[in-house]
Amino acid sequence: MNISIIGAGYVGLVTTACFSELGNKVICIDNDTKKISLLKKGVIPIYEPGLEEFILKNLKNKRIKFSSSIKEAVNNSQVIFIAISTPALADGEADLTGIENIARNIALNMTGYRLIVEKSTVPVETGQWVKQTIQIYTKDKIKFDVASNPEFLREGSAINDFMHPDRIVIGVESKRARDILVELYKPLKAPLVITDIKSAELIKHASNSFLATKISFINAISRICDKVGADVVEVAEGIGLDKRIGKAFLNAGVGYGGSCFPKDIDAFINISKKIGYDFELLKIVKKINEEQKEFFLQKIKDTLWILKDKTIGVLGLSFKPNTDDIRNAPSIDIIKALQNEGAFIKAYDPYAMEKARLILDKVRFCRDAYEVCKNSDCLVIITEWDEFKELDFLRIKRLLKRPLIIDGRNIYEPKAMEKLGFRYIGIGRKTPKYLNE
Repeated sequence: MNISIIGAGYVGLVTTACFSELGNKVICIDNDTKKISLLKKGVIPIYEPGLEEFILKNLKNKRIKFSSSIKEAVNNSQVIFIAISTPALADGEADLTGIENIARNIALNMTGYRLIVEKSTVPVETGQWVKQTIQIYTKDKIKFDVASNPEFLREGSAINDFMHPDRIVIGVESKRARDILVELYKPLKAPLVITDIKSAELIKHASNSFLATKISFINAISRICDKVGADVVEVAEGIGLDKRIGKAFLNAGVGYGGSCFPKDIDAFINISKKIGYDFELLKIVKKINEEQKEFFLQKIKDTLWILKDKTIGVLGLSFKPNTDDIRNAPSIDIIKALQNEGAFIKAYDPYAMEKARLILDKVRFCRDAYEVCKNSDCLVIITEWDEFKELDFLRIKRLLKRPLIIDGRNIYEPKAMEKLGFRYIGIGRKTPKYLNE
C-alpha cells in the first residue's frame, strides 16, 4: 500500500520503518526540516534497537521517503497515520492543537478518498473532532474515513513489539476502513480487536493506566517490605505466578517515567473529570509514583548522612534501558534533588548522556561505570541497563571510597553483594539469613 506517517518521533519512525519492512511504500513527514534533512541522509535522531537497520535498508530499497510536505503525503497515500506527540497542558489535558492542524491540512489537500488513522495517543472522542474538522475544510464533499489504531510500543523493544504484537486494535466506522486496515496488518498474523473508534481510543489509555497501576502497587508493597524486613522480589514472584496477575510490571524501583505513562495518567484523569467521573484510583497511582523518588532519596540520605560535598556516582539516566529517552526520567529529579543538598554528581549512561547534558548542569559525565565509581562516596543505580549487571565488582570496590551501592532497580542480589564486601541497599530488599549458614 501507499502510506504516509505524519510525525517523525519515536512512534512515527518505528511505524515508518516497520510498514516499509512489510513491503509498503511509506512517506514520513515532519515539520522539523532539520530532522527531515538528517533522516534523508540516513542519520537517525533517536536510539532504538533495530530502527536504524530497518530505515537504512528501506531507504536504499526506495520504500521510505522523508519529506516536510503534507501535500505530498496526502496526494500520494491512501492511508494517512497521524503519529505526532500530544503533550500535556498545565492541567494535565492533552494538547490536541497539532492534531487539529493536521486534520485541517489533510482536508485542504485531499483529492480523493483517504483513510485517516489516529496512531497518536489521544483522549476518547478525538476521532469525532478529527472527522468534524475534515468535513468542515474538505472540498467537493470528498469521501474519507477516520479510524483509531493505537500503538502499544515499548521504547527499547518497539521494533519487536510492532512486528510481533500481542494484538492489533482497530476502531472503525465503515467496512471500507475495516477492510483496508485488516489487509494492511495481515502479514503480522496477530489477533485483531475490531471495535468502534471511541472504544479503541479508550483501550490505549486504559492499558497504560492499568500497567502504571501495577507498577505503583508493587512499589507500595516495597515500602511495606522495607518496614517489616520482607523481600519485595520474593513477594513479587509469589504473586506473579498467579496466572490472573502475571509477572510483568511487578519490578519495584524508583518509579515509572518516559513520555507515555505520566502523560497518559494525567490525560485519563482529566478526561474522566470532564465527563463527570472522579478517577481517584489513578490519582493515587500518580502520587505513589512521585513518592517513590522521594523514598529513594531518603535512602541515600539515611545512608550517607550529610550529602553536602559528597560525590555520588549515578549509573543510568534514560527512563528505562535500551533507549536514549530522558523524558520524565526519575534520574533527572533524583540528581537535581541531590545537587540541591550540595552533592557532586558523576554519571554514566550508554546512550542518554547527550540528551542529559541539555538538561543537567554541573554533572560530570563519565566514559564508563568505572570512571563513575572512582573516588565516589557511593554508587547509585537508577536505570537497569544490562551492562550494569555484568560489572567487575572487585574493581568497583577498589575504586569507591567505601563499598556502598544503593540500587534503585534491584538488579543485584543482596546476599551476593554482601559476600563481595559491599553494603548493599535496594528497594524493599532484605538479605536472607539462613540457619546453619
